[in-house]
Amino acid sequence: MTAAKHIHPETDAPFVEAFGGWQDQSILIVDDEPGMRSFLQRTLDGRCSRVEAVDSVEAASVLLDLRHFDLIILDNSLPGKSGVEWLHEMRALGLHNDVVLITAFADLETAIHALRAGAADFLLKPFRVNQILSAIGRCFDRTHLRRENFILRRELDSHVDFGVDGLVGNSTALQPVRETIKRLATVSSTVLITGESGTGKEIAARAMHYLSSRSGNHFVPVNCGAVAPDIIESELFGHVKGAFSGAASSREGLFFYAQGGTLFLDEVAELPMAMQVKLLRVLEEKKIRPVGAEREIPVDVRVIAATNRNVEEAVQEGRFRQDLYYRLNVVQVHMPPLRERADDIPALAAYFVRQLAPQLGVPPQQPDSALLAAMASHSWPGNVRELRNLIERWLILGNIPEIAIGSKSVAVDNGSDVSLQAIEKQHILKILGAADGNKTEAARRLGLSRKTLERKCAEWGV
Repeated sequence: MTAAKHIHPETDAPFVEAFGGWQDQSILIVDDEPGMRSFLQRTLDGRCSRVEAVDSVEAASVLLDLRHFDLIILDNSLPGKSGVEWLHEMRALGLHNDVVLITAFADLETAIHALRAGAADFLLKPFRVNQILSAIGRCFDRTHLRRENFILRRELDSHVDFGVDGLVGNSTALQPVRETIKRLATVSSTVLITGESGTGKEIAARAMHYLSSRSGNHFVPVNCGAVAPDIIESELFGHVKGAFSGAASSREGLFFYAQGGTLFLDEVAELPMAMQVKLLRVLEEKKIRPVGAEREIPVDVRVIAATNRNVEEAVQEGRFRQDLYYRLNVVQVHMPPLRERADDIPALAAYFVRQLAPQLGVPPQQPDSALLAAMASHSWPGNVRELRNLIERWLILGNIPEIAIGSKSVAVDNGSDVSLQAIEKQHILKILGAADGNKTEAARRLGLSRKTLERKCAEWGV
């Protein structure tokens, strides 16, 4: 009697209905029993975006070279090579897919080997429909949580504020940018965003992602200039265990976490020349090779790049590959500097007041006409980021100390000789006390990263 005959579709039907679909997920079934392949395919078709079934690890390897699969259901008893042996080999070659191992033998040794090989779950034949669906659901949930936690940690470490909308305003300079972003959201073409620092290039990239069909998956940003050249390849593509000194275990790269979503390469012109070659190949082949791996892994990731440099000059000077520039620059979006969209300053200032006042624990107040007029005449070399910092300083102090904005000066007598640093320290310690010493919560209220708060506390001996 084959394993498939032990499945009871009628008695298992109530359990099947309890599970929702996984419409964005793809599954590869590897089993040499036609009955089991047929059963699993019928069970999963309609629940997942793609389900494919093969009868050998050789055929599975071919498919994995061509397409990405979110999960592999792998039979252990296969002709020529066991599922565990193949899984060991694939992990060593850089395969990070989740795997549910199914077997007809319930011995402890097989289970231990399966877990050591990196199987996410272990299922004994014969099994019921609800058991395989539960195992699949657990795998998808764990992967989702792992990616979610990874992205959240990166957001906290880099203090990326989802609420900062660089597209606030209706100035003439901003309208064509907004329209272009809406059109680009409907396609998956590579985009190069240019503009001065602080103009909102990442905000534009996020808008493209969240307006697109990829919005259900992650937006993963990375500042290429902030990653050391010797680890940027591992950061993007991941690595296998033993790939280099200190690689005690395998690790997925940012392309893995952006699977199905968008990878934002900020300051792409800072990439080392050797890394530019490898990025070009990824963009052309849609495959990555983890450091130390012998096989390439298919990826489905939209790449949006940004730079505040003149890339054409960098190409002419030999600092940036011409072929990569053309590959990234399928469509270019230029973010206008704030001095060219002065009409948006009142709306941006009001937006930042609404955003920052609750974080700082201060009452909201709106800039008066004199301050707005002075801001309108400023050249804003730091662009929207500089405006946000000015509004934050203004909310903390209640006023702005003697500062020059453009040709005008806003003079404020705050009745005190206390320095801005002292006021900052007083405010931060006040919020830290209100959070009962919880630095994570205090950092959230302050709008800082925990790392920045810990550095300031260390400076003050707190």
